[in-house]
Amino acid sequence: MTFQVVFLLVIRRLIWYNSFTKKSARIFTDSYIKKIIIIGSCFFTMDITEIITNLVFQLAIIIFAARIFGKLAARVGIPSVLGELIAGIIIGPFALGGIALPGFPNGFFGVTDSAAGAVSSELYAFAQIASIILLFASGLETDLSLFIKYSVSGGIIGVGGVLVSFFFGAGCAMFILPILGIECSGLFDIKCLFLGIMSTATSVGITARILSDRKKMDSPEGVTILAAAVFDDVLGIVLLAVVMGIVGAMGSGQTLSGGKIGIIALKAFGIWLAATVIFILLSKKIARFVRFFGDATDFSIAALGIAFFLAGFFEKQSIAMIIGAYTTGLALSGTDIAPVIQEKIHSLYKFFVPVFFAVTGMSVDVTKLFSQKVLVCGGIYTVIAVLSKLLGCGLPALGLGFNLKGGFRIGAGMIPRGEVALIIAGIGLTAKDAAGIPIINQDLFGVVILMTLVTTLVAPPILSLSLSVKGRGTRKEVSSSESQQFQWDFQNQELTQLVLDLLYRDLRAEGFFVQMMNIDDGIITARRGETAISLQTDGSRLVIETAEEDMGFIKGELYEIMFRLNKSMQSLSSLKDAQSLQQGLASAENRVTDSMTRYLNKDCISVDLKGSTKDEILEELLSLLCRSGNIEDREMVLNALKEREATMSTGLEKGIAIPHAKTNGVKETCVAIGLKKEGIDFNSLDGQPAKIFIMLASPIENSGPQMRAMAAFSGALMRDEVRAALMNAENAESVIEILEERKSIITKYRK
Repeated sequence: MTFQVVFLLVIRRLIWYNSFTKKSARIFTDSYIKKIIIIGSCFFTMDITEIITNLVFQLAIIIFAARIFGKLAARVGIPSVLGELIAGIIIGPFALGGIALPGFPNGFFGVTDSAAGAVSSELYAFAQIASIILLFASGLETDLSLFIKYSVSGGIIGVGGVLVSFFFGAGCAMFILPILGIECSGLFDIKCLFLGIMSTATSVGITARILSDRKKMDSPEGVTILAAAVFDDVLGIVLLAVVMGIVGAMGSGQTLSGGKIGIIALKAFGIWLAATVIFILLSKKIARFVRFFGDATDFSIAALGIAFFLAGFFEKQSIAMIIGAYTTGLALSGTDIAPVIQEKIHSLYKFFVPVFFAVTGMSVDVTKLFSQKVLVCGGIYTVIAVLSKLLGCGLPALGLGFNLKGGFRIGAGMIPRGEVALIIAGIGLTAKDAAGIPIINQDLFGVVILMTLVTTLVAPPILSLSLSVKGRGTRKEVSSSESQQFQWDFQNQELTQLVLDLLYRDLRAEGFFVQMMNIDDGIITARRGETAISLQTDGSRLVIETAEEDMGFIKGELYEIMFRLNKSMQSLSSLKDAQSLQQGLASAENRVTDSMTRYLNKDCISVDLKGSTKDEILEELLSLLCRSGNIEDREMVLNALKEREATMSTGLEKGIAIPHAKTNGVKETCVAIGLKKEGIDFNSLDGQPAKIFIMLASPIENSGPQMRAMAAFSGALMRDEVRAALMNAENAESVIEILEERKSIITKYRK
């Protein structure tokens, strides 16, 4: 960057001399200056290349660190977002990322000068893109119909929680700012307002998981919490829009009085409200517009493009980008393409969002995070954040038919902070006040991080403990009975997901308000009147939870879906010709034959199979397969192989059979090879005995290599020369050598 500044100053000086002196005009002609600029641009290009290279290294480290710590967090029962946040703290510039390494004098993440603070500008920009995707997904998950129509009690409790949390948080800021040595001008100081907003956020996905595990999703407390959370999210976004409008005015140098603050707040609220109303009214037209771009994947990306556009528009109005993204998702949440978009952007979400949380953690200065004053202030702010939800949500519940027990459960369910609090903290870390000083400094940022971590960790045990206390949470007996849970194992994850999607659509058609609580949690709730249903998948099992009197309805819906699927499968007459797909499978060498060498294992090869029937051969090959160390449940694998054979024989042509199966009884794709010179009847397509057997087994998830492996082996065995060589093989090593050197063998036989 220093070279760039010097170079520009030199060029500027040369151009000035060229304009005002004849002597320099003779020396530094226009063409000469152009050459200098071209040469200098090479240095600029090198600098840009270096920046991009550093970014690539940084993203690689972040991706693996976030994934590892996220999985570790989930394994010990805490939200993965906390693991990703901790990963960022550990690898950040204030910890391991600041250690000097060869080629990286400032460390992988060391930054000497960045407008984004602790991280580089380009990495910060990447994280901002991730925050837009996160809030767009959150908007899609918000049940707009529920917000407008569903629950008066949820609305009152949501509003109470937001208002009490906001003023408690802002009031707490007035107390802790002086302790941190930060000047505070009163309750409406911009720093106080920021801490007030961060106190309002709720991460209801955590609560939904606890309610589901305790079979309380359809309880009066569960329904009320989920309804209140919708109001909580929307109102928090509105408050952020107002505060960001004030920040924008401060940044432009305006002197703010109480009246001006009110006008700015009304303007920011008006912009948000107008954009939201317009987008909601035009939501169906927007849905038709994005469909113009093609299939589900294409129109989902187009919808995300609209979210980016509105995010940019809001930023231009001095309102946070994430509000525009959330508004777009909120508007589209009521359209029929919302679940499709959620599904299609899930991969983007899984890639970008952990990067955002890790980058947020990288902004934490660990030296200040564990300082005495930050720990004290963080503890005070956390206690206030917990109490504000307990009081703000619990007290209004007492006036809405709940007793103390129920009110406490509702308040506890609203305690967890999460994604939105971290996003707002990140905005405050880079936003500047009228003096050009960041609104949230490292001390305050540490306070917010502590509050987010602690509230997210303490909320589950508090809520679980309150739910374990016997007795109802309402003053009067309610009509709904204790929840029941029904599970159905479809033995196939793809089929389970298909049934869940159809059930999702049918419930919407029945007038239910259907909402996915969190794109990662995979919990779907459906509500209509007093009926509340929870749906989630666990591998190949569909888990349904609802009240006893509603279980008959949901079982009836499930039966109808299964009946329709069965009828549809019977109508697929093309299945009768499926054998034609197998014919010729081994008739031409395949492009992916090199893929098979990775699966060759001499311990899993036999040149003299003993079995004389199909079942005996399958058992023998499976014994070979077990030697790979990848078989976790032999019986499960055997049943899957036999089930596949019962559907259609895997005996091909020219003496080749490739029995295969996808099953969770294996850890990863594995292959066994067997030879039987005299052959056996394997119901092959050409009616000839099968002599060469290739058995493949793959896990249901991540089973992509199986088809490539099948194509590789069938392609290699299509040559008469290769098959003849295999039948003469004396041991496993010879089999591997023949398959690896098949091309030279073909040439040898032809000669």
